[in-house]
Amino acid sequence: MRKQILILPGDGIGTEIVREAVKVLNYLREQRGLEIELTHALVGGAAIDATGKPLPEETLAQAKQADAILLGAVGGYKWESLDIAIRPEKGLLGLRAGLELFANLRPALLFEELANASTLKPEVVAGLDILIVRELTGGIYFGQPRGVRVLENGERQGFNTLVYKESEIRRIAHVAFQAAQKRNKKLCSVDKANVLECTELWREIVTQVGKEYPDVQLSHLYVDNAAMQLVRAPKQFDVIVTTNMFGDILSDLASMLSGSIGMLPSASLDINNKGMYEPIHGSAPDIAGHNKANPLATILSVAMMLRYSLNQNAHAEAIETAVRHVLQQGIRTADICAVGETPVSTSAMGDAVVQALAMEQ
Repeated sequence: MRKQILILPGDGIGTEIVREAVKVLNYLREQRGLEIELTHALVGGAAIDATGKPLPEETLAQAKQADAILLGAVGGYKWESLDIAIRPEKGLLGLRAGLELFANLRPALLFEELANASTLKPEVVAGLDILIVRELTGGIYFGQPRGVRVLENGERQGFNTLVYKESEIRRIAHVAFQAAQKRNKKLCSVDKANVLECTELWREIVTQVGKEYPDVQLSHLYVDNAAMQLVRAPKQFDVIVTTNMFGDILSDLASMLSGSIGMLPSASLDINNKGMYEPIHGSAPDIAGHNKANPLATILSVAMMLRYSLNQNAHAEAIETAVRHVLQQGIRTADICAVGETPVSTSAMGDAVVQALAMEQ
């Protein structure tokens, strides 16, 4: 049966990087028999401009009907002056909540060819392969009450609520333990249990769930120590599971271990592995329209989509092999280019991946 994929380019460089990922999907459909149908919709700033809403009802309805969603990026300078309730990022949060995409998988994999692109010494990061499992629909990003209020003395006060239910912690913990079982059977849970009661509960529940996975070695770190350890000795980690906000921060930190944030894909999954796939970087409005952004994270997100939501592992492996071949040829966008090398454009990188796929046949 033909699978339905919803394409959400979004804002900034989102339109450029998604265009290259669609090239790859179209190649697989036309040349390798991948049975898919692509539809497009608006989200983020583009949706605000067209409809006044960051997540139109039609887009959410299409997303619910689709088998998988590919997202570019949302946001930009143009919409920063809007009320926070209707900014582009609310479209992204609305998709996560509306589709119940509670598990965010963010691999930090360093391709051997990019060892020198990392800001850390090659011997520290060579062979890096970490998976960060981030809880995505709870925590301080969604907790209520929230807002800005005026105190009795007239001073304004901002407030947000960090809250997690046991059930939310248990389900993300199961995802992380199961992921660790398929890798090197090591799981590190990151919290701030020495200060935050909410994450004290997090640690307690993760420990309880761990008893169901005796083959997985469980450890715990406070988030500040985890950040330090990721820079000091990142290869000590296999799978990391953590809260929404901590995962947001730590996965961006981990991205630089791999040479560039432009290299890292992500998957946001529901209980049935239906997912939304996107690069972890933002809309980069400063380079939008310049045809210089790195599309590889988005293309690798397509590989994750094929593996997790569409059960097309052979096609996923073909994409990953093609990306590796492109890097072996020395083809680089500006973000992963060494001094003295000449970078290629966004579109040229996408073409190179398609050409590498063709060579594999």
